[in-house]
Parts: sequence; C-alpha cells; structure tokens
Amino acid sequence: MLKIKIGVCCLILALISGNAMVVSGESDEENMSVPMGIITLEPPETVEDPRPSVPFNHPIHFDYKCQTCHHKWDKETPIVSCQTSGCHDVYEAPKRSERLQGDENMAMRYYKTAYHKGCITCHKELKAQNKKLEMSGRVLAENLPNPGPTSCKGCHVPDE
Repeated sequence: MLKIKIGVCCLILALISGNAMVVSGESDEENMSVPMGIITLEPPETVEDPRPSVPFNHPIHFDYKCQTCHHKWDKETPIVSCQTSGCHDVYEAPKRSERLQGDENMAMRYYKTAYHKGCITCHKELKAQNKKLEMSGRVLAENLPNPGPTSCKGCHVPDE
C-alpha cells in the first residue's frame, strides 16, 4: 500500500510539471512510449519560483501503477500534463480564508499542493515505515529502500 502511495506522489509530480508524457494507451508494454530517465519538474511558465526545479527519476517509480499518479488516465488516451484544465491548473496559492473553508478539492488543484501533499507525504510514510522496521530489529537499515527526499533542499537541489 505504501509503494502505491509513493508512486502516486511521484507521478503526480511528473504530471504537475507540465511535461507532456505520452503513452499509446495500449496495455502491451512493448507499445508504450514512457519517458525514461530524469524528468525535470518545473512550475508553470507564468510562475516564478525562487527554488530550483526538481529532478524526478521516473524509472525508479515503475513499481507503481501508472494510475497511482496519473489519476485521470483511462488507459486509452494519451497522458496529459497535470496542469491541464480541471486537474492541477491553479497557479496561485489559495488565500488563507479559502484554505480554512476546507475545500480539499480546490486546494489540490493548486499545483504546489499536489506536489507537496502527494509526493512528500508518500516519502514521509515510507521513511516512517523504514524506521519501524529498523526499530523492530527485523531489517537492517542498509537493507531498507531509500524513502526519497522529504526536505525542501532534498527535492529542490541547488545548482552548484
């Protein structure tokens, strides 16, 4: 279950980035065109972000179902950007009064909320699960999977 959550989070990041990811829609893996390697996650063109873009390693998340992150994908049409109208297409943070009203759907439409609630939450859950396993003595820390970054600088790697 945790792997699914982590996958969802990471794929949400990829979708939100605005990068068009195209999949043929056929279930045969040989016919799929899936982005390999690092995908750069960036804010929408109209948004200036003071932090560096996020390098997202797409292939290490392939243990998860595509729909975990590409939650609106019907397996037939090409996968579109998360910033497509009606998904995570709000580019300005909701005002405090709007957040207090508790409209979770509207909050998730803000692209940064989708990144932070999705990906980081999954990484934190995996980190907690690793800690539990380590504390139980059943698994050595060096045998546990990397939970992924959970800090600002962990994702927004400063340019050197």
